[in-house]
Amino acid sequence: MTLTSVWRARRPRTEPDAPEVGGHYDIVVIGAGLTGLTTAGLLARAGRSVLVLEARHVGAGTTQGSTAKISLLQGLQFSRISRRQPTGVLRDYAEGNREAQAWLARFCGDHGVAMQRRAAYTYAHGAIGERMARAELKAVRKAGLDAEWVDELSLPYPTRGGVRMDDQCQVDPVELLEALAADAVAHGVTLVEGARVQRVHGHEPTRVITEHGAATAENLIVATNLPILDRGGFFARAKPARSYGLAYRTPVQAVDGMYLSADAPSRSLRDAPADDGGHLLLVGGNGHKVGAPISEQSRIDDLRAWTAEHYPQAVETHAWSAQDYVPHHGLPYVGPLLPGRDDILVAGGYSKWGMTNGVAAALALSGQLLGGHMTWARAFRSWTPRELTGLPQSAYLNAEVGLELTWGYLRPLRHAGAQGAAPGEGDGFVRYDGPGRPTAVSRVDGVERRVSAVCTHLGGVLRWNDAEASWDCPLHGSRFGPDGRVLEGVATCPLKEH
Repeated sequence: MTLTSVWRARRPRTEPDAPEVGGHYDIVVIGAGLTGLTTAGLLARAGRSVLVLEARHVGAGTTQGSTAKISLLQGLQFSRISRRQPTGVLRDYAEGNREAQAWLARFCGDHGVAMQRRAAYTYAHGAIGERMARAELKAVRKAGLDAEWVDELSLPYPTRGGVRMDDQCQVDPVELLEALAADAVAHGVTLVEGARVQRVHGHEPTRVITEHGAATAENLIVATNLPILDRGGFFARAKPARSYGLAYRTPVQAVDGMYLSADAPSRSLRDAPADDGGHLLLVGGNGHKVGAPISEQSRIDDLRAWTAEHYPQAVETHAWSAQDYVPHHGLPYVGPLLPGRDDILVAGGYSKWGMTNGVAAALALSGQLLGGHMTWARAFRSWTPRELTGLPQSAYLNAEVGLELTWGYLRPLRHAGAQGAAPGEGDGFVRYDGPGRPTAVSRVDGVERRVSAVCTHLGGVLRWNDAEASWDCPLHGSRFGPDGRVLEGVATCPLKEH
């Protein structure tokens, strides 16, 4: 099954044939999502020569799957940060997001990108959720933001109330990306789609090698959410998370704000205008770690059943998924890939709140390269002693990775009887074709394929994603098509055919 977001369906794109990549630039940006395009545009306006390299097409990554809530109320994000960081850091994080929200509002107004103003809610299903939501209200106020508690919500099922923050924003993220791309190109940015970066070498200048040639730059910005370069070990500092979204046509506007539950079941709700002037309801949630031993399709089916129960007149139009990364210390990482070196910069780890954090990262990166100073940017730095606050969580995540790495090679041996079987339509499984040779076998659209079941990043054994017909790595979230091509994540090389 092909999952396509309502945003991408409105503006379909194909992966282009990339031209030959070459030349020297002041800055090369890897990734044409929200962070990459915003950063490129800001730098080009300041007179810098900028090349943006995108492996697939504009918005092929996380941004196109976003619910696109440009909100300062961010679920439980502020209480999560508050438990790990001092008040000054919490306030800096809030200020960076506030400045990013204001920047986006100005950009959308100046470039004709439709934006709707809505109240945002973090609400509770039950008593545990209420305690969590009230803790979020306390943290939000501690951060210097205005919010209130409301006991009654306009939802068609029981709740225990929630936090409300007025005058937040929502957009179509793909419409926004296309406007950012057009603006960047108009200011002189060279945008190359279909050119996957494979390696980076050198220092002053840095040499960026793609499938279609190489370019050099004084500075490199890796805006791929989780950096595709292993230097710095960011893959060990964040958890890859996958979640799901559904769009429904409704006879009237189904919700009056942007809602996110504090407790299970995880539910995200917002409205969106339909192309014909009607109404859409967007329902999201049911997140999990990428490559988890679950049925991804069951998560989508559960969302469908829940929506049918509470919004019986809603008619489904689209289903999709998105991938995000949650850092161990609660904050995004924006700055040098390695301590003390400013030639290669990274940005990512937005904990599912990239619409504001991605722009805040762009403002911080461009400010650093242009000699500006933003006091709040210190909360986003990629290397600070604050990393120590995430060590217990990091140790736990990496213990899980180590266990999965070992168990992944043992798992096919426990199902040796399946080695002679053929997968059914839309199925996939991993088997051994010889010592140390796990093979991923799948059948999609009547075509059976056999590729290596070992992730080309750090050797994790892949799991079949039954909702998207992909091979997903449970270590650090890389994903591959049935034919072995890279779909997303930190891997840069495809799977070998077996």
